[in-house]
Amino acid sequence: MTNPTSTTTSPDSLAGRKEWTALAVLMLPLLLVSMDVSVLYFAIPEISADLEPSGTQQLWIFDIYAFVLAGLLMTMGSLGDRIGRRKLLLIGAAAFGTASALAAYANSAETLIAARALLGIGGATLMPSTMAIVRTMFTDAGQRAKAIGLWSAVMTGGVALGSVMSGVLVEYFWWGSVFLVNLPAMVLLLALGPFLLPESKNPEPGRFDLLSVPLSMAAVLPVIYGIKEIPSEGWQAQYVVSIAVGLLFAALFVRRQRTATSPLISPALFRGRGFAPAVVLNLVSSFGMMGSAFFTTQYLQSVLGKSSMAAALWALLPTVLVGVAAPVSAQLVAKGVHRAHVVAGGFTVAACGYGLLTLAGADSLWLVLAGAGVLAAGIVTVMSQMMDLALGTVPPANSGSAASLLETGAEFGGALGMAVLGSIGTAVYRHDVPADAPAAAHETLGGALAVAGQLPGEAGRALTAAAREAFTHGMQAAAIAGAVLLLAAAVLAVASLRKVPAPEAAATDTTAADVAAV
Repeated sequence: MTNPTSTTTSPDSLAGRKEWTALAVLMLPLLLVSMDVSVLYFAIPEISADLEPSGTQQLWIFDIYAFVLAGLLMTMGSLGDRIGRRKLLLIGAAAFGTASALAAYANSAETLIAARALLGIGGATLMPSTMAIVRTMFTDAGQRAKAIGLWSAVMTGGVALGSVMSGVLVEYFWWGSVFLVNLPAMVLLLALGPFLLPESKNPEPGRFDLLSVPLSMAAVLPVIYGIKEIPSEGWQAQYVVSIAVGLLFAALFVRRQRTATSPLISPALFRGRGFAPAVVLNLVSSFGMMGSAFFTTQYLQSVLGKSSMAAALWALLPTVLVGVAAPVSAQLVAKGVHRAHVVAGGFTVAACGYGLLTLAGADSLWLVLAGAGVLAAGIVTVMSQMMDLALGTVPPANSGSAASLLETGAEFGGALGMAVLGSIGTAVYRHDVPADAPAAAHETLGGALAVAGQLPGEAGRALTAAAREAFTHGMQAAAIAGAVLLLAAAVLAVASLRKVPAPEAAATDTTAADVAAV
């Protein structure tokens, strides 16, 4: 039997010191999971020298973590709803810590790939579990919005921090240290989690649908693989086929969820007012965030010529605004500003960030950093509100599944952003590079700089300048496309969210549904 969520702000419904302390503990694994996306940026040269992986093995060392993570999110979210989110979180923490130790002391490329795959499995348990537990601990709508805002800021900041942490650790220690840094946080979570975190699960979960697990992975992995490869390899047949195969399995997965007695992802989630728009708008926000990151990191290193470490440190500056955006948006909603207008405002601010990038030249460090910061602030505003909306409109019993759908959509959105905007930038770059330049210079900016380094005197300098200008023009064109998309998303947000009730009313609707289900 479920306990109805309180809909009034009473002392009993407000989270206290224990819950906020528990949130701080939850932020540690979340930070590390997000950092692991980028933690190999500076470690890979030392890994290559030590383990001597082939080109294919090196790609899998990079990509296997994200692939496994994306493929298992829906499975793990549903599993947490069934066996208990805290239980799954602690199992995932143990797996993540064990895999981190295995990766740190890997003596072959195959072992490191396997360890990274295990890290992906652990990460897939941690991400939806942390969000679902936040939903359980913070029943008051205002407090929940603040907690989810912090969750969003930590998640976004972790990706930027991962590369810097990697550079610092590799500078002073061996490459395995980038994985060992995970262990203290996981030990702390395992020690404090049983005392601070409440256990929660769906009281009537039904039978676990095993067939949906391979169907979900077959739907997610080929699509993610295809759209991740397109920016660097182009629209080759095998990547288009991969996406088509994934979409076919996605159709089969959806059909299975609609016909199964106990589906992995209940279609009833989408009957919650605002849930479907939240998933779509969260996907678009991830599109905007990762699409810009594709250009700004290359701009700092290859256009401005900064070292990898210096570029990573500069890239931290835009994240300062991230820590402010989510709490401010939560306060606006709490003071009565309609969520549709806050989200539309977030998309508009993010579009302005892209607008600043359209003005950047080949020597515009502060303008690019300002554009990235404004964009990130707008995107985090949207993400925090969409997470709060999605979790607030579904019964607590299904919060793990809801969180996993949001995260899976974000993975798709990020990959699409890099593929679509990256393809636009690449097309403009190739058009602008001088026609008489060597073939390698027409492929990527990195290739052009490598060729220019082999040319004598003025010829090398001319190719370098032309390639940097061409890349900047490509970034400007992609930024225009990104700005148009985000402005369209602002209009969509107003249209799709204007009838969604305020958080307090949504909580009342959810409670009524819970009571009826009991």
